[in-house]
Amino acid sequence: MAEIFQREFIYIWYFFSVQFEQIFKYWALGMVIGSLVSVFGKEKIHALFTALRRKKLGIFGIVPAALLGIASPLCMYGTIPIAASFAENGMDEDWLAAFMMSSILLNPQILFYTAALGTPLVIIRFVSCLLCGIAAGIIIKLFFVGRGKNFFNFSGFREKPHQISGECLDKPAMRFLKSFGRNVKATGLFFLIGILLSALFQRYVPQEAFARLFGSSNRGFGLLMAATVGVPLYVCGGGTIPLLQSWLHSGMSAGGAAAFMITGPAAKITNLGALKIVLGIKHFLLYLIFAAAFALLTGALVNLLIGW
Repeated sequence: MAEIFQREFIYIWYFFSVQFEQIFKYWALGMVIGSLVSVFGKEKIHALFTALRRKKLGIFGIVPAALLGIASPLCMYGTIPIAASFAENGMDEDWLAAFMMSSILLNPQILFYTAALGTPLVIIRFVSCLLCGIAAGIIIKLFFVGRGKNFFNFSGFREKPHQISGECLDKPAMRFLKSFGRNVKATGLFFLIGILLSALFQRYVPQEAFARLFGSSNRGFGLLMAATVGVPLYVCGGGTIPLLQSWLHSGMSAGGAAAFMITGPAAKITNLGALKIVLGIKHFLLYLIFAAAFALLTGALVNLLIGW
């Protein structure tokens, strides 16, 4: 028994160490980039969003709003108060929808994590998340703003008046170190858990069986499974990258990965509570249906265009 345990431990440690070596640099770079954006670029991003309101862009303002959502390093509980302040100042709800949707799906840190999966997946993730934000904005424009209806209710998330804290008085280098430390603390454990799950997957899940389930021979059902499995497994973006890397090597299609990368963050448990308050039950259900439908459509298009 001891020999079997020792042998299995060696196998798992081998898979763990190989993947850790492959992915760690991308995770670390994502931490650095995310912290830099948070310290030096966050205020500029929100200033740009505020400046959009003074421009008569109409529905075309949805595009820069979605781009700024991707550039924002804030989590959902940081994004909603900012969006609430924009709404209070008269920002159109279609722009807010584009900003919030793309912010939920992607940020600079996650984009750099995804580099571990290769350039095609980085492009797929960026484009699909941008288009999802744009699509959300267009739908809100057509069915809510255009009909004089409200989609959001930010009454419980109004931004508190700014108070000068000790951190605001810190030098930029100290603020960067504090932000970097928070990011590592928030994602480090999930990153290691993701690599461990990936190692266990590589050791105990037959590659042929996984390829039959998620691969090219079973793409329709594989897409549905990938979109579904993203809901319970997506806790932290950094933690899912090792799993995706293993799944792709075992036969998951690019479309399946794309679907997972949309439904995962869109239905992330820590996001859903805040979104339910902001949207209300009816609009919350519409949000979930939209995210699932867009994920499946994106996955199908990616498989059709790329073919792997």
